[in-house]
Amino acid sequence: MLLVFTTFSDGESAAPVVRQLLEEKLIACATILPGARSLYAWEGKIQDTTEVLVLLKTLGPLYAKLEKRLTQLHPYDTPEIVALEAGAVAKPYAAWVAANLAAP
Repeated sequence: MLLVFTTFSDGESAAPVVRQLLEEKLIACATILPGARSLYAWEGKIQDTTEVLVLLKTLGPLYAKLEKRLTQLHPYDTPEIVALEAGAVAKPYAAWVAANLAAP
């Protein structure tokens, strides 16, 4: 299982993208966490913005399709897309995730 991290400017812009990824069965679920403060360099300036952090749950074989689709749907020019492999996952939850995804 992979946890894929991305950020959006707000929950209103994140939700439609998450819904589309769910409909396409590229993710089993997502958690939108408000209140993230992001500091980063962009176009030669240091930015300090409030964003939402979105945690997407998927499986490794779907990552390439998910990354491509998320890049297409995301409103940012260069969206943050970082995937981490889950070191341990409860078996019932892992089974639920797999059951809610498209076949790789």
